[in-house]
Formats: sequence, structure tokens, C-alpha cells
Amino acid sequence: MIRDSRLNAENAEKIAIQGLAFLAGDPESLGRFLSLTGIGPSELRKAASEPGFLAGVLEFFMADESLLLAFAEAAAIRPTMIAAARYVLDGDHE
Repeated sequence: MIRDSRLNAENAEKIAIQGLAFLAGDPESLGRFLSLTGIGPSELRKAASEPGFLAGVLEFFMADESLLLAFAEAAAIRPTMIAAARYVLDGDHE
């Protein structure tokens, strides 16, 4: 759970990493994510350090409302925090 109310890049990354861990616990969703990104399971750790990857994880949740709500509940955060974290990680707004 993110306790700091300020959503900076560090907190946005934490949310995205929580999202990735959530996906790892759901083989069907993880498989769909890997298929859409073209990343193999063995490449996941390396890909996670690439710019934009964590924003892509959050974008994946935002494309599936039921998955988004399940993750938000599991992470004890508002769904809007996921969208805000995606915005912070995207970086195109600066």
C-alpha cells in the first residue's frame, strides 16, 4: 500500500511493481500481458528496467476494468491512483 499521499515517480513505480506482482499471481492475465507485449517470461526481469515498461504495465490494467478493479482492491488503492501513476511514469506530459 502506498501511504504517502504525494504521487511522485518513486510511488508511481511502486504501484506499477505491485501491478506486475499481481499479474505474476494470475497466470491467465500474465500470459495475456506477455502476449500483448511480445515479451517472454525469461525476458520479463530485463524488460522491467526498460523505460516505459512500468507505464505499460499500468496501461494494461487500464484496458481491462475488471482487472483494474481487482488490482486496486488487492493493493488497497483507488483505481484513479493507477491512472495517475501511469501518467507520472509516461513522462510525455513534461
